[in-house]
Amino acid sequence: MSEKTIFQKIIDREIPATIEHEDEQCIVIHDISPQAPTHLLLIPKKRIVRIGEATPEDTQLLGHLMAQIPLLAQKLGWSDGFRTVINNGPYGGEAVPHLHIHLLAGRQMAWPPG
Repeated sequence: MSEKTIFQKIIDREIPATIEHEDEQCIVIHDISPQAPTHLLLIPKKRIVRIGEATPEDTQLLGHLMAQIPLLAQKLGWSDGFRTVINNGPYGGEAVPHLHIHLLAGRQMAWPPG
């Protein structure tokens, strides 16, 4: 992995972001181009390029990321529901090659997406 992604620069505080949550394993920021009234990005501090490249060694980290979702939902009052999205690869809509989970809430989500 050569140059830093925008997410690595945010984690390293080289680029500012609105941080909703941070712990030793992840950072949660507000998306700069929100697709819903609330649009957060849950980003592991360890760079995993994409979910399709995660390994069994990443199991604990992936579990930690998933466990943050209901905590954020409760904190932010998402009682009407929310959507989680993980894009994988160019055809999956991936824009940054650093695994991240989109958390969207605050409006009715349509189906099918995309």
